[in-house]
Amino acid sequence: MLETIEKLLILQDRDRKIRRIKGELAEIEPERQTFKAKAAAAQTALENAKTRVKQIESNRKDLELEVEAKKQLIAKYANQQLLTRKNEEYRALTHEIDTCKADIYKLEDRQIELMEQAETAQKEVVQATRTANDTRKLLEEQIAQLGTREENLRKELAELQTNREELASAADEGARARYERLVRSKGENVIVGVQHGVCGGCHMKLPPQLLVACQAEKELVTCSNCGRILYYTRDMDLAVAE
Repeated sequence: MLETIEKLLILQDRDRKIRRIKGELAEIEPERQTFKAKAAAAQTALENAKTRVKQIESNRKDLELEVEAKKQLIAKYANQQLLTRKNEEYRALTHEIDTCKADIYKLEDRQIELMEQAETAQKEVVQATRTANDTRKLLEEQIAQLGTREENLRKELAELQTNREELASAADEGARARYERLVRSKGENVIVGVQHGVCGGCHMKLPPQLLVACQAEKELVTCSNCGRILYYTRDMDLAVAE
């Protein structure tokens, strides 16, 4: 194998590692935001549960005030009955008292419903509190792990990038320039082997003269279809598969 090819293969492997680490680094922040969103959602659920308890309690107090107001009306009407001497007025007051009592029964039924709802809502607060606490604890652990992972990846990336410049400078300038152009247009797989007479990049059949040139290992040979740089090793089979 040409020495230039060997150096470019090493450079290509290093670039692949750099891309992999950059890809992992790019995923960290979205992961971090996902964890934070889960914790925020759990906290929101807790706040909503607490708000529901407060609202139920407020409604219950409003009903108590309504019941008290109805009782005061009953006392008022009863007192007026004692003062009136007209049967018609007495019957009218009796009707008002009965109406107030019926209203009180309805309000008390509603109070019972609210008490049941309050009990359920309190249980929901307890569960939501537990969930929020567990989620927050898990978030702290996950954020810490992500921070450590991010720090390690950045250190590794810095080392790889420093070493990458050394590897790039060791390769022939013209070959390196061609490699860089191919990387920009083709991605990371630009130095490819030849197996069964086809290009390892585009998998198209290669002309016989290119196969001979690859086997001779005297110059850089590129695929006539995709332009990738080709190489051959003795463990590769140049024979075209039938």
